[in-house]
Amino acid sequence: MSTPDIQFSPGEFLAPAVDWLNANLHGVFKGISQVIEAVLGAVEAALLAPHPYVFIGIVVVAAFFFANKRVAVFAGLMLAFCLFSGLWEASMQTIALVSVAVLISVAIAFPLGVLAARVKRVDEMFLPILNIMQTVPPWVYLIPAVMLFSLGRVPAIIATIVYGIPPMLRLTTLAFKQLPKEFLELGQASGASPKDILFKIELPTAAPTLLVGLNQCILMSLAMVVLAGLVGAGGLGAEVTRGLSRMEMGLGLRAGLAIVAVALLLDRLSRGALQRHSPRNLV
Repeated sequence: MSTPDIQFSPGEFLAPAVDWLNANLHGVFKGISQVIEAVLGAVEAALLAPHPYVFIGIVVVAAFFFANKRVAVFAGLMLAFCLFSGLWEASMQTIALVSVAVLISVAIAFPLGVLAARVKRVDEMFLPILNIMQTVPPWVYLIPAVMLFSLGRVPAIIATIVYGIPPMLRLTTLAFKQLPKEFLELGQASGASPKDILFKIELPTAAPTLLVGLNQCILMSLAMVVLAGLVGAGGLGAEVTRGLSRMEMGLGLRAGLAIVAVALLLDRLSRGALQRHSPRNLV
């Protein structure tokens, strides 16, 4: 006796929903696309406007001022590698995409993480969602983004933002949960305002864990940028894809090492600047 062939196809249920969204919210998606394209275009133009040598000098001086001498030298070396590997424009495109995505991810994840740390019900609601988001393969995020925003940089940056939110949100929640109650009680007893408690007690104490969250957010965003090259996002991800499709080992290796250089650059710059100018050092 044969068993009935029963198959469940999520596409049969999702396709009508996507069609409805594209038909009824096309103007909304178009507006979002235009805003993202404008922001990305402005950041890329700012990065590519000066001569590469001038840009490297500006970054080195800024890193020395906002971080320290070691970070400044390291930043110069990483940018010099991107230049002399022949991938300067692609590297700047990747830095622009990652910078915008990380800033938006942190702007969304940080307040939600603080809220989850202070409201137990919110934390319980976020926990299964974050578990699912961190279990889903990264390229899966590109599918709905491409369906709604077509190919190009817009779906790439949206997928990157979504992929970068979970680690920052989770570690922000953890950082504020681990705050010693004695510090908070001391601040309240001394008559400090909630703003002072946040900036002078909570943030300095939580800074190490928050830095780990920022680091993970940057690395996750860069991992998605490589995959985003498959949907026409440009940058170093497109160079890696081109090297693979054409079997050009040299191009693929240079692009891969340039991605490592960009990752180290962004990590050291953000870590050095935050450590030097953290609230703990300003008090």
